[in-house]
Amino acid sequence: MTKFLGLSGSLRVASTNTYLVKEAARLAKADTFELADLNLPLYNGDNEAADGIPSGVQTLADQIAGADAVVIASPEYNKSISGVLKNALDWVSRIEGNPWQSKPVAIMSATAGRSGGERVQASLTLCLQPFQPNLIAGPAVLVGGNYAEFDDAGQLTNDRYIVTLSALMDQLKART
Repeated sequence: MTKFLGLSGSLRVASTNTYLVKEAARLAKADTFELADLNLPLYNGDNEAADGIPSGVQTLADQIAGADAVVIASPEYNKSISGVLKNALDWVSRIEGNPWQSKPVAIMSATAGRSGGERVQASLTLCLQPFQPNLIAGPAVLVGGNYAEFDDAGQLTNDRYIVTLSALMDQLKART
């Protein structure tokens, strides 16, 4: 039984990055897929000292720890990861223990630009490095011109992306 957790770096209802993590789970034929809620309060050390870890952050850390694999998709904001995703990573770094340790993780991106998010993937790799996940090196899934690549149901329509995403999910499943 494979349990995948999806993290989308966008909070938009019709986010193509949310579509992308859902497509990843569908193509991987994950037995269970859960989409994490990254709508968390901004990290503030004073608030953490006064109130402790917010329940949503603890839930996210527990979801990461309980998943067989994690799939992360992020838009590229100003040539880096979104604030939503960075905030979630910062919060999880404050949890006792390391739920990311040796966890199989695949990253991908969907952006309006032609590059499909090459820089966000490089930035995300750097942000994940301290957690020591089992990061899948590729193939790179870089969905450029994202709004034209998904149908109304949120599924990819371009065979090139479907083949590449399927290959990445095969690599991820092999590590679970």
